[in-house]
Amino acid sequence: MLDRTALLNELNDISFVMNDVTLYLDTHPLDEQALELFEQSKNRRKQLMQEYEQQFEPLTVDCVCVDSHGASQDFCNYSGQRHFTWVDGPTPWEGGHI
Repeated sequence: MLDRTALLNELNDISFVMNDVTLYLDTHPLDEQALELFEQSKNRRKQLMQEYEQQFEPLTVDCVCVDSHGASQDFCNYSGQRHFTWVDGPTPWEGGHI
């Protein structure tokens, strides 16, 4: 289990790889190695996003759910209740990241 900062750093790293490979694939759409790297990176990013959402709070609207199974107790006002989880977690001025 990674802590919040380590998980965010890994997400940033894999997101950078995806952006870089995407730019490359714009001009080399048939490159098999690049396509494979894109698929691996996409799957890893999806896994990390889900892991972060389960341990802390959703980072994107795609990860929002109406259950609080993984809500961070430090920042969740509705712990244990069915709610819109987008409001869970620290705001940027409380140390949160977007």
